[in-house]
Amino acid sequence: MNLPRHLLPTTVVGSYPQPEWLVDRAMLSKSVPRTRMHAMWRLPAEHLEEAQDDATIVAIRDMERAGIDIVTDGEIRRESYSNRFATALEGIDADNPAMITARTGNTQTPVPRVVGPVKRRGPVELHDMQFLRNNTDRAAKITLPGPFTMSQQARNEFYKDDEELAMAFAAAVNAEARDLEKAGADVIQLDEPWVRNNPELARRYAVKAINRALEGISIPTVIHLCFGYAAVVPGSTKPAGYSFLAELDDTIADQISIEAAQPKLDLGVLRDLSSKKIMLGVLDLGNPEIESAAVVADRIRNGLKHVPAERLVVAPDCGMKYMPRHVAFGKLKAMCDAAATVRKEIG
Repeated sequence: MNLPRHLLPTTVVGSYPQPEWLVDRAMLSKSVPRTRMHAMWRLPAEHLEEAQDDATIVAIRDMERAGIDIVTDGEIRRESYSNRFATALEGIDADNPAMITARTGNTQTPVPRVVGPVKRRGPVELHDMQFLRNNTDRAAKITLPGPFTMSQQARNEFYKDDEELAMAFAAAVNAEARDLEKAGADVIQLDEPWVRNNPELARRYAVKAINRALEGISIPTVIHLCFGYAAVVPGSTKPAGYSFLAELDDTIADQISIEAAQPKLDLGVLRDLSSKKIMLGVLDLGNPEIESAAVVADRIRNGLKHVPAERLVVAPDCGMKYMPRHVAFGKLKAMCDAAATVRKEIG
């Protein structure tokens, strides 16, 4: 395992900006797609994989140059964090979508329809993980959409209730995670932002579904929560706290990843997660300016008031795909410099 041994390791949540020559960023900026958005890609199908490989290497090298300890593939091959995996499963009809009310509550979003038993046809992200492993000697993390979130991003037209659907998604995620671990992943992360949207439903079965998805995985695992991409969900609309957080202490995940910088989260909530490592968001992705290392260092020190250094991982608030690349790189560099400064302070 390649995991860093020093205190305050740095990582990213998952995504990194996709280049304009690869995707139509103006089209991408309008939504977080649940169904497929094939028109987003600028290259024809016969050249797309090679182009995605090249852009992935750019993302990996940027993270390495910035000083990131635990890198990802930047999710360069994805239209959103969740839709590529969700729409690859059997039982999902993404070509004839249903419409549901978006998280913001004022727009309708096309989502896949669940029309039969949800099963994994075969590996979805295996090539992504193999490519990442072959192109970095640093610790490598890969992300998967969480089962609760996927169950909330689809129209259930087959299962008796949403819990049964979430458990089917969980089994598919687990099969994928096992393959990703075999392919050399050092960390696997589940993205579960929707547990805060419907906390009452989440309390009924989200922990059960997450634990099923992570069953038998022996490498470190992470659950990521956020309030939505800064480019899509303005900071002024984000709450000051999580409505579903303490419950995640009952998951078998090793780490909980939270957005803290932009919403200025009261980190006292971390006392409810005493059994977990905390992946603390210290970069405000709603701010187009590149924070100084001094500002980020203060955010890390604030985290250390609530979590010992042995349990703290340093990260951005959320994925960075909607940002200009030079800003994303600058923020990551400031974050890594800040972590190095605080690391020296605590010896």
